[in-house]
Amino acid sequence: MSSSLKNKVKGTLHEAKGKLKEVAGKITDNPKLEAKGVVEKLKGKAERKLGEIKKVVGA
Repeated sequence: MSSSLKNKVKGTLHEAKGKLKEVAGKITDNPKLEAKGVVEKLKGKAERKLGEIKKVVGA
């Protein structure tokens, strides 16, 4: 598996986990969990974009 594909897959998984945490935080009225979810979702998005850039550059 190429490095760019790994980044895309890991990023997508982190985005999904972050979204789940965010929703769980909203449902349970837990702002810390909601914030953790938002941060994880953003990290996942950045990691996925890094994979896309690596694919374009050929790294």
